[in-house]
Amino acid sequence: MSGETMVSSAVTDLSVTELTGEGLTYRVASATLLGGVDLHLRTGEVTGVLGPNGSGKSTLLHLIIGALPPSAGVLRLDGADLAQLNRRHRARALALVEQDAHTDIPLTAREVVLLGRIPHQGMFGTDSTTDLQLAAECLHQAGAADLADRDFATLSGGERQRVQLARALAQQPRLLLLDEPTNHLDVAAQLALLAVVRQVAATGTGVLTALHDLNHAATVCDQVLVLDHGQVVATGHPHEVLTRELIADVYRVDAEWVPTNHGPTLVFAPLG
Repeated sequence: MSGETMVSSAVTDLSVTELTGEGLTYRVASATLLGGVDLHLRTGEVTGVLGPNGSGKSTLLHLIIGALPPSAGVLRLDGADLAQLNRRHRARALALVEQDAHTDIPLTAREVVLLGRIPHQGMFGTDSTTDLQLAAECLHQAGAADLADRDFATLSGGERQRVQLARALAQQPRLLLLDEPTNHLDVAAQLALLAVVRQVAATGTGVLTALHDLNHAATVCDQVLVLDHGQVVATGHPHEVLTRELIADVYRVDAEWVPTNHGPTLVFAPLG
């Protein structure tokens, strides 16, 4: 593509196995929204980004996807500088589902999902039979098959979320980024989405998801990264990281792990 930087030969086969970040920092004027964040994502694993509102979760995802330029630090995809990938190759490697998405262009849900195929198409961007079949499969996987012919602008927030997940799946990324994916979903739909996240990881795709619900994180994540005021305060397995002390320090609530028929569950109360 004209005007784009050529991708490094280290990642031309797009066989991404890991993404690492070193010293990731993002500043706006005098405010530091992220400061010196290190991360290590591997394909086949689910990593949760946790923290209260304003801790930097969305900022981190937008740095990784390339929507924001880091003020400092470097992202590497299999050892190659992510900044050296052109947009097409980055889109083949990474896909982001934002908290909410709107479009002023009249598109059906199926057409929105087919946008995920653009990085894999030729110059003229014609949807092939394979593209159409994959879009249908991804709509089904995201629980949105019945929405295929609906006008995207008329969908509810939860319906749009499922369609956007299908669009990201159709992109066939090696690393899938999800920003608060359970927003707008009822309880049954939240659990169904978390099951999809595990299914996606089982296929060898890496998942990085920002989450508010700590019990969801404990259920779906292989590891978590906890942010507070833009700083990493803990990383590791959720049952080891989400201690009573850490939750009190970061979230300002009391918490206790309680055994249930579905496994240990966090119960919360105001700090006494």
